[in-house]
Amino acid sequence: MRRFNLFFLLLPALLNTSLVSLPNDKSSVLVCYGKIEVAKIKGYNYVILEEKNFSKEEVSLIKKNNKKVFAYISLGEVNANASHYNLLKNNTLGKNTNWNSHYLDLKSEKTIIVLMRLIKKNLDKGFDGMFLDNIDNFGSFGPQKSQRKELVALISKIKKQYPNHLLIQNSGAELIEDTNKYIDAMMFESVASNYSFKDNLYQLRNEVEYQTYLKRLKELQATYKLPIIIVEYADNQSLNFALINRLAATNFDYFIGKIDLQSLPTFTKSNK
Repeated sequence: MRRFNLFFLLLPALLNTSLVSLPNDKSSVLVCYGKIEVAKIKGYNYVILEEKNFSKEEVSLIKKNNKKVFAYISLGEVNANASHYNLLKNNTLGKNTNWNSHYLDLKSEKTIIVLMRLIKKNLDKGFDGMFLDNIDNFGSFGPQKSQRKELVALISKIKKQYPNHLLIQNSGAELIEDTNKYIDAMMFESVASNYSFKDNLYQLRNEVEYQTYLKRLKELQATYKLPIIIVEYADNQSLNFALINRLAATNFDYFIGKIDLQSLPTFTKSNK
């Protein structure tokens, strides 16, 4: 769930003035990497935010109005705009040109030290735990597949150092057999939806693919007894309602929003 170059992603929305608010549904998750009004963050089971956008006092208030509040961190990449980029730019393994980010070298002691300091900074602000992104990078087909052992060791280290804090793993289903003892929930993106980066197109996932994906998630939940959170992407009312209808039957906590994840969700009028 990487962060985006906002200019290109937000331009279509800025040009379209017929925006409407998110309809009332059973969404119990908020994922937002932008700065939003604290008073609007209420009633969620899971809230995932960027630590830099909120003071310690604001985090405390958000915790009072929601069940669990998590801070974002990527264990696989560092964006060129991140506060810790200069510390790690010489400890990377290549560039992800799609996201203007660089693959981290978890075999480097310096990388681990910087990430652990960053986690401490986040948790010292009062967050209930960390949201661990880019875990799928370390799977069999990921760019950091050779560092799977180092990733698991890092997640183990985080849990050992902060046993009273919670960890959410984003994606990386095949790694759960190694990470399940250290994490407290799993997140998966685009289960019912299928966003196309090539065409900047929001759409429903094929029904057969969706049912196959959903079956896999239910099997993971049954095997590892961990909560599952789903994040979907929509840009119009029609797709939003279709996703709500699909997800309502799953009993999973979920969030539906725009692909940039920079604000509370708004949707255009339904496409014709």
